[in-house]
Amino acid sequence: MSITTKDELAKQVAARTGLETGQAKRAVEATIEEITAQLAAGNEVKFTGFGKFSTVARPAREGRNPRTGESMQIAAKTAAKFSPGAELKKAVNG
Repeated sequence: MSITTKDELAKQVAARTGLETGQAKRAVEATIEEITAQLAAGNEVKFTGFGKFSTVARPAREGRNPRTGESMQIAAKTAAKFSPGAELKKAVNG
């Protein structure tokens, strides 16, 4: 089964923890909001064994419009990044 929404994740959390679905949904939303706030503040969020959420600065660069082939300037930006931890890698790879 693939989880594609916060509601689906909350239902799985509720089933594993015995929380009511509404409580689990609030917990999932709060977790996502806090990770987002920490990244927006320039901080990292580390979960030992699971992985690390961080940001990376992407400099401005020149690109090409794929339809016209015309050169264009792509603005600098900060992107979110996730690096999996050892235990997650081991679980995924068997």
